[in-house]
Amino acid sequence: MRTGIASPILALSGGRPAWEGRAALAEVVQVAQAADRLGYEFLTCPDHVAVPGGLYRGERFYDPLSTFSYLAAVTRRIRFLPYVLVLPFYHPLEVIKRYGSLDYLSGGRLTLGVGVGNLEEEFQVLKVPFADRGARADDALRAIRAGMSKRIVSYKGDYFEFENLIIEPHAVQPQVPIWVGGHSRRALQRAVTLADGWAPAPVQFRGPGIDELKGVLAALDLPPGFDVLVGPEQALDPMGEPDQVADVLGAAQAAGGTVFRLTVVHDSLDQYLDQLAAFAEIAGLAVE
Repeated sequence: MRTGIASPILALSGGRPAWEGRAALAEVVQVAQAADRLGYEFLTCPDHVAVPGGLYRGERFYDPLSTFSYLAAVTRRIRFLPYVLVLPFYHPLEVIKRYGSLDYLSGGRLTLGVGVGNLEEEFQVLKVPFADRGARADDALRAIRAGMSKRIVSYKGDYFEFENLIIEPHAVQPQVPIWVGGHSRRALQRAVTLADGWAPAPVQFRGPGIDELKGVLAALDLPPGFDVLVGPEQALDPMGEPDQVADVLGAAQAAGGTVFRLTVVHDSLDQYLDQLAAFAEIAGLAVE
């Protein structure tokens, strides 16, 4: 399977290894360059502007646009996946311009992961309406699809409208892949009708989670080329349990996954990099 990494360091949540809290830009670059060299498809970065203290999901969140713009200059082929950009925080023209510029500067390496968001306190601080965020995200997706990769952009929808505006530079991919995050049926419907892929939350491979995912996907008539990002809740140990890696990859494919999101067991930067190399060998990634 094509595999990307759930980037360490860029976000800290409960249970993260201590070294990640001490790490900074130099370590982020080492991870990105190793993943690039080892044949991984993408790096992730979450999207939060300002969060309440003590939040379990963490208090550190690198900005995806700034981070990816820097990493684009020190890598060659790896793609950049905001996982996920909270669409209701932004006007679609901001996304088209800013992330289109990232695609331009990186030579077409953007995969745009988007979602509707669920941290109501952050919406309140930013004075963004929370109740209709789903409908506004749908309209924003249509607007982004209409305007991304074009110099002259126009769109008219329920929430957003613009006509004959110039975006230069803009995305260089003829169609930037868009993956919709979220595990609900509504998120999946949004992905199938408005995007190119679905990126649900990690699932439990040692329980009913993967079987439920398989059933959901089997019941759908997915469009050709539609991507499904699958990642396990538990971190993998490629060096210590290589058979586990093979089993999990097989289960992900059998469930209907096309892309794998990797997290690994580690307690240091060196161990993390060694685990990336071990997984790449097991999975047959295109190591340079």
